Amino acid sequence: MAETIEEIATRIREMRELSKVTAEEMAEHLKVPLETYNCYEEGKMEIPASKLIEIGQRLEVDMNLLLTGEEPRMRIFTVTRKGEGVEVERRRQYRYQNLAGKFLSKRGEFFIVTIEPKREKPAAYSHPGQEFDYVLEGSLKFSIHDHEIVLNEGDSILFDSSFLHAMEAQDDRPAKMLVVVM
Repeated sequence: MAETIEEIATRIREMRELSKVTAEEMAEHLKVPLETYNCYEEGKMEIPASKLIEIGQRLEVDMNLLLTGEEPRMRIFTVTRKGEGVEVERRRQYRYQNLAGKFLSKRGEFFIVTIEPKREKPAAYSHPGQEFDYVLEGSLKFSIHDHEIVLNEGDSILFDSSFLHAMEAQDDRPAKMLVVVM
């Protein structure tokens, strides 16, 4: 199931308004200009996954509610079959598939991320917490805090995600990885 940027933006705006949080307060929380935040809510600008997590934290809702409009209900376990995770329509370079959206009170977010080759330098992002990335297919150049590391299939990295970081597929082929954000 693919959710569009516009659908997600509408849910975020509605939940923010129900929570009586102003757009200015949310922009300040996300450390982005108000104009950027307004573009998120209008569906004119893609919302980085890290910002979606922060929005969910500020509104005290699970990220799955932002992505799908459905509250997680599973308390003991959840199974996501191959290809059935919620996909988020994202930047052309990154495709996210949420693997555990139905589990209630998760302590992390779990994704399969596909990174398409791109000619220009990828945008760098940061978010609170830690991130674990495990390369499932391909090769990618990982940039963090003035370091560049090439990761190949089977390699992994755990890092403080408050530092700016970016990933770029290598060899003109997509790379796929398991990502855990805590």
